[in-house]
Amino acid sequence: MSKIAISPSGAAPAIGPYSHAVRLGDLLFCSGQIPIDPANPSGPVPTDIKEQTRIVLENIQRILKSEGLDFRHVVKSTVFLTNLADFQSMNELYSQYFVAPFPARSTIQIAALPRGANVEIEVIASYSAVA
Repeated sequence: MSKIAISPSGAAPAIGPYSHAVRLGDLLFCSGQIPIDPANPSGPVPTDIKEQTRIVLENIQRILKSEGLDFRHVVKSTVFLTNLADFQSMNELYSQYFVAPFPARSTIQIAALPRGANVEIEVIASYSAVA
């Protein structure tokens, strides 16, 4: 099985040597997305956790859409927060993108993220998983 790098046009640019996503068989592994606005990738990261989460989820949506997928195809997500006190606000936005049956999820507090972001989300999607 060959792995295929996915780099959709219009997505926020990668800030390191990685692909936006990699397809392997029936699975799409999306790299963690931070709140970089594709329209202004060198611009500042917003300070509001809800706005950061919205940008992150929109970036994920662009990657999924480029492969003909949507959030219903996501089977696992991992959320990284620099402050677990932001969990409720992040979760409020997150719940607007995902519908039942929800993917499995882990949420982890970490010390820091690139560009001063407060949230990063990565997902794994299956091309055959639709509720």
